[in-house]
Amino acid sequence: MVVLLFDGVDLLDVTGPPEVFALLRRETDDPSGYHVLLAAETLDPVTTSAGVRVLPDITFQEAATRAIDTLMVPGSVEVDDQRRVHAIADPTVVDWVKTLAGRSRRIASVCVGAHLLAAAGLLDGKRATTHWTTAQQLAADHPSVEVDADPIFIRDQNVWTGAGITACLDLSLALVAEDFGEAVALRIARQLVMYLKRPSGQSQFSVPIEPVSTTRRMADLRHHITRNIPDSLTVADLAAHAHVSERQLTRIFKTELGTTPAAYLESARVEAARHRLESTDDTLDRIASACGLHTTDTLIRAFRRQLNTTPTEYRNRFRHSG
Repeated sequence: MVVLLFDGVDLLDVTGPPEVFALLRRETDDPSGYHVLLAAETLDPVTTSAGVRVLPDITFQEAATRAIDTLMVPGSVEVDDQRRVHAIADPTVVDWVKTLAGRSRRIASVCVGAHLLAAAGLLDGKRATTHWTTAQQLAADHPSVEVDADPIFIRDQNVWTGAGITACLDLSLALVAEDFGEAVALRIARQLVMYLKRPSGQSQFSVPIEPVSTTRRMADLRHHITRNIPDSLTVADLAAHAHVSERQLTRIFKTELGTTPAAYLESARVEAARHRLESTDDTLDRIASACGLHTTDTLIRAFRRQLNTTPTEYRNRFRHSG
């Protein structure tokens, strides 16, 4: 197994999978398992995003002379002055990904490493995931890739893509399960104090990305929804507020936000409910009422649609004291 290294790479993306594979030897008393090699352009220490320097085992050139069982491609990001995250796809690294993928039986990206696979053409026509913060970027930069921002990992033929940060552990466990069976992977998961399969996707960890509207009218509509979340807002109410017909309102939402007025309303209400679940001890009934969802059943159904979990499960995972 070869794991790529390059300056600015996310540290956990590099070190997480080898930790999982090291536990395989301990749990099975099998000296074979995986032989992990860290490959970089040179043998000089590589500085990761955390500032920790990592020493490569081999160069990319050396790796290109070997038959590689699994090629693992981590990623790196840059953050602008508004805290927006952008995945980086260095052309030199992309070229080496193309070369080494041709020598590999199986390719796996970790977190935003999916952007490197996509830039190398390895995800064309395939379904893939990445960290939820860069999923929109991946879809925009590579229209031929079917991007799904929710799964913790996706396998499409011999290409695997993993979601964000600690999901490198989930992806690694899935590789172990495929190669050595689920019973072995479960034992390793227990040692890591984690699920073998998480109960839901990464959408429950994400926050809706506030769209940049192109008109003052749409900005006013979004603010109107936020200010009146507890009220029984309908599409007709929004159309009347914007002084347009319901049909025209639907066209506006589709054009500017890529969604429908009803779907946006539900998303805004679920987001408001998420904040209350995280920061208050309010009952589900009270939260449903305060967020315009009216009943606990409606709240639960909306959470299942939006986050593939329940309000109670979400609160148990994310509740924090005031």
